[in-house]
Amino acid sequence: MKLIRYGEAGSEEPGVQIDGKNYGLPGFGSDYNAAFFGGDGLKRLQDYIDADQNELEELPDGVRLGPPVANPSKIVCIGLNYSDHAKETGADIPKEPIIFFKSTTALIGPNDDVIIPKNSKKTDWEVELAFIVGKKASYVELEDALDHVAGYVLHNDYSEREFQIERGGQWVKGKSCDTFAPVGPFIATADELGDVNNLPMWLTVNGEKMQDGNTSTMIFDVPFLVHYISQFMTLLPGDIVTTGTPPGVALGMKPVQVYLKPGDVVELGIDGLGSSKQHLKAYSPAH
Repeated sequence: MKLIRYGEAGSEEPGVQIDGKNYGLPGFGSDYNAAFFGGDGLKRLQDYIDADQNELEELPDGVRLGPPVANPSKIVCIGLNYSDHAKETGADIPKEPIIFFKSTTALIGPNDDVIIPKNSKKTDWEVELAFIVGKKASYVELEDALDHVAGYVLHNDYSEREFQIERGGQWVKGKSCDTFAPVGPFIATADELGDVNNLPMWLTVNGEKMQDGNTSTMIFDVPFLVHYISQFMTLLPGDIVTTGTPPGVALGMKPVQVYLKPGDVVELGIDGLGSSKQHLKAYSPAH
């Protein structure tokens, strides 16, 4: 299944994408939140579709898509998880996963505008594979890890590199700015994808290819990340875990780094997870 949420920001409703078309779910009565993923929501949704597919409401073209998960308790991020990305930034290959957080207030829909923060000079892009936690995960054994994954989703891990690297403290300051977590267009359950460890991924800025990678170069794969993170914190249903980016970010450019500016357009995609597009806007008090 492919799960979407649609409508005005803050008032999204659940839906599904079938054969490239988006549908509402009249009468389903359950948003894609912690209770949905932590209970029998995916089974109920499949049963609903099987019973009433001909009654689904096809949505009009151009309907806004929101984040496909509602109110995650946290967004957990893995840094430097692609060997070729670590190399381009001059960092050592991590011996264990690097964990940081993005604020949930950064979460937006896949095609919403991204606001360059006030006083930002180094706003950067990162195409990433993320997964949605489907079952409470605490001290999970490696062989059981995938039982805790509800599905997979496209994420652009926007980062303000000056805030992240040059302002002291943890990375979270450069990762959590408002609008810095476009997620979607949909959550795909595992049966919708091929090999999650071999998914081509790409990103362009103003039509120029910047990132052209593959999840095969991840250092720590999804099962290991579920197992590892759960040793340090409890992952709750609906949490987003984003798994790092391949090379091609502005931070890795040599000799001159070219960061995002107002008017730029960023597009990105992962095979099987669709694509998204964000227009960059300058901060103003109205935002």
